[in-house]
Amino acid sequence: MANQEGPTITRTRRKTQHGSTLADLHQALEDYLPVLLGLTKDGCQLQFKVQFNWINQEDEEEETAMSNVWYEVLSVLHLMAMLQMSQANLLLLPRGSTDGYRPKVSEENRRASIDIFLRAAGYLDCAVKHVLPQFSAEQRRSLPVDLAEGALRALCLQALGQGVDIQLGIAIDSSKATLAVKRRLSCEMVKYWQQAQDNLTNLPLANGWGEKHMLFVKWKYVEAKAAAYYYHGLILDEGNTEKSHGMAVAALQAADECFKESKKASEAFNASSPTSRTPPLFGTMKYLSEKIPKETSSKVRINRDLYSYEKIMETAPTLPDFALALKPDEYQLPSVDASWSEDRTKSSSSHITGNQR
Repeated sequence: MANQEGPTITRTRRKTQHGSTLADLHQALEDYLPVLLGLTKDGCQLQFKVQFNWINQEDEEEETAMSNVWYEVLSVLHLMAMLQMSQANLLLLPRGSTDGYRPKVSEENRRASIDIFLRAAGYLDCAVKHVLPQFSAEQRRSLPVDLAEGALRALCLQALGQGVDIQLGIAIDSSKATLAVKRRLSCEMVKYWQQAQDNLTNLPLANGWGEKHMLFVKWKYVEAKAAAYYYHGLILDEGNTEKSHGMAVAALQAADECFKESKKASEAFNASSPTSRTPPLFGTMKYLSEKIPKETSSKVRINRDLYSYEKIMETAPTLPDFALALKPDEYQLPSVDASWSEDRTKSSSSHITGNQR
């Protein structure tokens, strides 16, 4: 369904039909999973006899076939998560507004996308905690890199990181959100993206898409650091001491450096094969792209007029360490479909045997 729909979507159809295709495919997978889990029942002779074949995205091998039903369950959960993340990203596309201003993303869509990202993270969290343990160490080595534990954890953290990014954008637009709230959200975002990057570091990502995935995570990690240092610098600048003002300048300079680095990381991501268009800045980074250079230049000038150069810190202060608030939705594998009940299974087996004879 996805492969057939994708290449034929036109600009006018993208907003309606593509979203419904994702929803239809997700529903089909939800309906399939309870039936599939029947193959995992104790005593089921088909558990390791049915071969499942999937095309890989980030592995050196183009596709992987395994005669293990848990490989199919893992692949289905992975695809369900990817569909949810695609659905969330569709909601974040700017729409034309009725007030005549430039296209924007409604707060309703932003809040809905956070819920969807958490659902995607829940599928991946379930895959790591409850499906991967069904594989032996040797079987895990046979899995494509797309389904390696590090890749699944990274995607889960990526979904959470994107969720916090949207929360920060909502906070920026709110007159009630304090600097402390914005700093906490941006510092949490740094941790999510850093952990995502750490989980991908030692994986043999290949095939174009894998390398591009790594570049994407690096880009978002550096962006998050720019936001965190910016808000940390503004709070430090509220202090009344020479030391706090010096630390504020150092934090804002770090924010400016990270912002410049994020632009280079974005260019590297888009230039990497398969190439993609550089999107216009939007959301959190659109706001910060205007604020960071301006605030940094202003605070550096003011503080260097007040204090000697030696009093200005040359290294950025350590960012505060906040506990991560966003958690994946709790997702449990569904119950086995009723079609696998003992009586019905015996009936089906007798019917099949009769037909074979």
